Amino acid sequence: MISEQWARVSEQLRSEIGEHNHKSWIEPLECVSLQAGVVQFRAPSRFVGDWVKRNYQDQIFQRMRSDNPTIARIEFNVGTQPPRKSAARAPEIATPRESNLQGAPLDGKFNFDNFVVGKPNELAHAAARRVADGGDVTFNPLFLYGGVGLGKTHLMHAIAWELQGKRPDLQVLYLSAEQFMYRFVQALRERQIMDFKNLFRSVDVLMVDDVQFIAGKDSTQEEFFHTFNALVDQNKQIVISADRAPGEIKELEDRISSRMQWGLVVDLHPTDYELRLGILQQKAALFTQTYGPVQIGDGVIEFLAHRITTNVRVLEGALQRLFAFSSLIGQEVTMDMVQDCLSDILRTSDRRVTVEEIQRKVAEHFNIRLSDMLGPKRTRTIARPRQIAMYLAKELTSRSLPEIGRRFGGRDHTTILHGVRKVAEMRDTDSQIAEDIDLLHRLLQS
Repeated sequence: MISEQWARVSEQLRSEIGEHNHKSWIEPLECVSLQAGVVQFRAPSRFVGDWVKRNYQDQIFQRMRSDNPTIARIEFNVGTQPPRKSAARAPEIATPRESNLQGAPLDGKFNFDNFVVGKPNELAHAAARRVADGGDVTFNPLFLYGGVGLGKTHLMHAIAWELQGKRPDLQVLYLSAEQFMYRFVQALRERQIMDFKNLFRSVDVLMVDDVQFIAGKDSTQEEFFHTFNALVDQNKQIVISADRAPGEIKELEDRISSRMQWGLVVDLHPTDYELRLGILQQKAALFTQTYGPVQIGDGVIEFLAHRITTNVRVLEGALQRLFAFSSLIGQEVTMDMVQDCLSDILRTSDRRVTVEEIQRKVAEHFNIRLSDMLGPKRTRTIARPRQIAMYLAKELTSRSLPEIGRRFGGRDHTTILHGVRKVAEMRDTDSQIAEDIDLLHRLLQS
């Protein structure tokens, strides 16, 4: 029977696409019939059907056809699956991924237990935890922003997982801004805009990732604006992420930018050395479960934390590559192995930020001449930017203090060290200095 064949194929897909993707997109499908070589599937909503067609249709077809060569094609229709009878159990409350409010699949690795907290992200983590408690809305929206690989999406997924566990009665919808736009355009094309409005206004928690994507798209911005207002008026929680602050997103309407700043706007700062070290230590313990015990030589973890500064994903990928390589050849991870195995990443890291680029960016930011930064002037308006540039050069490059000193007009390494320590102290006590450094971090690492 076709249903038995589909059960076998479904299990094969589970191992290929992962448990969470399978639960979100494959389990909701019902294999209805096989007639004249055409397999008919029923999807619980048009969005699910369209998503499966775009992302998994080829895999499903190939698996079905390899099991039954008479199959010529597969089709997806929308309908409601018949309810399963159960005399022993009370009706269950539908969780978000079981309702028509299908959102993007959640990654099981992105939970609060796997999120390493450090000074650059502690406020964002605390705010996300507050929302995930599922209590009264205290700030709306929660707006998380920062560069690539700093943990925005991780926190969004963690909030969704936590709410599903603690408050299964809530309708939690997580999706990207691109998916929001796609569903809106689809609703316009199929003249189902009222269904779209009703669906999005019925959620208890709306989570939209990478909202900068809707900038410049007038119709989508208009609908997002009204959806936002409707949910806020109902005291429903909104969580938004972007790669920059609301006011810095070009072509985003002022009224939307203003409303996004109603609640709590939190910047996930670029990672510092201590946070990168903590992430690597946690990932090393996790990878041990996957690859088995791996010997890591002295200084390797510290070297990676110091050298790979731009992106946490790249940092994790580098460590995973070392674990995989070590387990295959049965050797300890040494510094020589790091240089050989990660040569491409290390070259990219070196190439991304140079002392000269830091000097130019800092001079532009503080509106001073580059020649003054490198020269002997000691006035406050010159000396402070110079020290910040020294600090960033130490943080973002692998250059030694004497090398940095030579690039700052031949200054002694003790002068560089003094400047670095001075800025590190001021960053903790002077909010303006901290904001300047964080902005320069983003500019240099973008």
